[in-house]
Amino acid sequence: MSVSKHARIRARRTAIQAFYQWLIAKQPMSDVIKEFESDRKELKKADKDYFREILEGMAKHTDELEEVLSPFLDRPLAEVGPVENAIMQLGVYELIYHPELPWRVVLNESIELAKMFGAEQSYKYINGVLDKVAQKIRAAEISGTS
Repeated sequence: MSVSKHARIRARRTAIQAFYQWLIAKQPMSDVIKEFESDRKELKKADKDYFREILEGMAKHTDELEEVLSPFLDRPLAEVGPVENAIMQLGVYELIYHPELPWRVVLNESIELAKMFGAEQSYKYINGVLDKVAQKIRAAEISGTS
């Protein structure tokens, strides 16, 4: 049985909150995941497997994700707000590790997360950065669809 689109959206939404907490609190990702899985009602209708997979993957590959992101930023990643940082890292993670997701879906989901959680107008910055990252990572896919 395939997972609904809305369950994936809820998983991403909750993952951004969890990754933000991980960035701020510096506690083990496994503890953050456990807390969210046991205490958060947001996960009831979410794709829990995807929630766990993207958080574990983002934590495991955070250095790589930051390395991919950094050349496309106009300032050091440390100066980017933690919410925006989390959203961009999720976008880069999905661009690299989920090639089955169309690049436009990844960008659109990131923009929606930024509108929901980010600073006002941050979605424009996130869109610009992730578009450049996608041009690099998904060049073949993008040139094939233009």
